Amino acid sequence: MASDHHSGTAHSRAMSGRAFDIEKKSFEIIDSEIGSHNYDELQWIIVRRVIHATADFDFASRGKILFHEKAIESAFEAIRNRCTILTDVDMVLAAINKKSLADLGLRTACYISDNRIAEEARKSGRTRSETAMRHGARDMDGGIVAIGNAPTALYEVIDMISEGAIKPALVIGIPVGFVSAPQSKEELAKMDVPFITNVGRKGGSPAASSIMNAILLLHQSKQSSA
Repeated sequence: MASDHHSGTAHSRAMSGRAFDIEKKSFEIIDSEIGSHNYDELQWIIVRRVIHATADFDFASRGKILFHEKAIESAFEAIRNRCTILTDVDMVLAAINKKSLADLGLRTACYISDNRIAEEARKSGRTRSETAMRHGARDMDGGIVAIGNAPTALYEVIDMISEGAIKPALVIGIPVGFVSAPQSKEELAKMDVPFITNVGRKGGSPAASSIMNAILLLHQSKQSSA
């Protein structure tokens, strides 16, 4: 039994090492194909991880990712304060690195699948995304919001910020789609709130979660080197 255990542990380490090697090689390919860019060091680490998650080089050019000047700094401060990360859909939540969350003592929330939200949305005539965002006001205030799917969720967050109802530490607004997605991101980019967004129709859960994961890993790296 002991030899089986040691064999399993060795196999896990080997698999983990291979995964690291593949990721490292992927980053090298991205770096070589992109070449020069206008992002600073920390921004590029985030953009590169989005490209890695989506295999879409447009995120560095036509679908350029935009950073508020205080986006990363504000996110780091929120993480130090053990903030909540609120997502628009379960897919974004599921893809956020669970080990990083546990190591940093962070809470996550997503209300889109809550039966009470569905009922409230039906009664009010509003979308579930809008209702879920409004329900998460307490989580968003001083927290991080990660939106990858629903432009209506992003518009609701923008409205809540404009009303003074919430003041998030960071809004990751990168919804995908043809209807309202580009426009909602344009509106976010005008806001005086720390944000990370992109230009155009592209986005989605992999993009939003990879931005969040990159921020968590950067913060952990900063902690370990301090």
